[in-house]
Amino acid sequence: MRRVWAINGRFLTQKVTGVQRYASEIVLALDRKIAAADRLAQDLDVELVVPAGTGELPGLSAIRLRHSGPARGPLASGHLWEQFALPRGLQGGLLSLGNSGPVAHRRQIACIHDVNTRSFPASYSLPFRLLHLAMVPLLGRSAKMITTVSQHSANELVARALCASSKLLVAPNGYEHALQWQGRHSEATHSVAGPNTIVLVGSPAPHKNMSLLIGIADKLVAEGLQLAIVGQIDRHVLQHDGAPVGAGNVHWLGRLPDEALTALLQDSLCLAFPSFTEGFGLPLLEAMAIGCAVVTSDRASMPEVCGHAALYASPADPEAWLDCFRRLKHEPGLRGRLIAAGRGRATRFSWNDSAQAYLQAMAVVDGLTAPEALTVSAPLDHAEHSALA
Repeated sequence: MRRVWAINGRFLTQKVTGVQRYASEIVLALDRKIAAADRLAQDLDVELVVPAGTGELPGLSAIRLRHSGPARGPLASGHLWEQFALPRGLQGGLLSLGNSGPVAHRRQIACIHDVNTRSFPASYSLPFRLLHLAMVPLLGRSAKMITTVSQHSANELVARALCASSKLLVAPNGYEHALQWQGRHSEATHSVAGPNTIVLVGSPAPHKNMSLLIGIADKLVAEGLQLAIVGQIDRHVLQHDGAPVGAGNVHWLGRLPDEALTALLQDSLCLAFPSFTEGFGLPLLEAMAIGCAVVTSDRASMPEVCGHAALYASPADPEAWLDCFRRLKHEPGLRGRLIAAGRGRATRFSWNDSAQAYLQAMAVVDGLTAPEALTVSAPLDHAEHSALA
């Protein structure tokens, strides 16, 4: 008997961030398993349902694409499409991978990546925050199963009574996609990359804590170090002492293609990741996978992702970050050891393993497997981070 499942394809209409990368890579990994007749996928009939006019996800062979909903009007896209147009015509289970899903469709596995709208509300607009404040607990109650991307996020969901632990599964991000990136400098990255360059990937959202490094730009000058900031950033949003940030050692590169970012990371001193909180922290995993040393915050999901393969500092202690950068620059062999450890650490997080966890979860929802058979798809030990400190 065929088991019918649909995948919520709204993520294909959105700007690509970590959430959309996760959704795309999980779908591609599921497609490979279905095409290879994995034991848990042999009887699956899966479609990717997207709004009218949405392009396909390149690389699919076993999962078919289906357009749903009107071509125009309020139900043509966004949350209204997801809540009202998407559920029409669904015959079985639904997989929603992007922090939201139709709350009335109970036969659903929904991925909630984080609870940042609650832990750091200042990072989000009021409409977005209100929507997610309502959406997450509704999904936590109505969906058959909730997945998330780290044990940190799982603990937060349970502690805030947003989801029962009995229906929660951790299915982390993977690293394999970064191995496909071929480093190729743009003119901008070539001009700033080097052993004295610290790369910062992020946005001005308060929980990203970019101002910590901006605030020590003058001290970085004294150490012979510079910042290369990657991301779609409004320079007028970030200010230091009332003046727009524009120091000679701070370079604003904007959004970069994967190839240019890879070359920049590989040829620079390190990636700096000063966030107060993250659901996972995909740039950390990508940096480790391609051979870039990492300095990161010592809280939330970051130690869980990096283990012993990074240097850690408090996101509230600028001097601790300076100390880490000094160590990386001056301590013989440290950067090389971190790079080697990071490559090994990255292999613990696999899209293939997380897709297998989703197949197991779908089998549980379909009544073919006992819930006790579910397994976390990566060893998430996070007590190792003192090994290289």
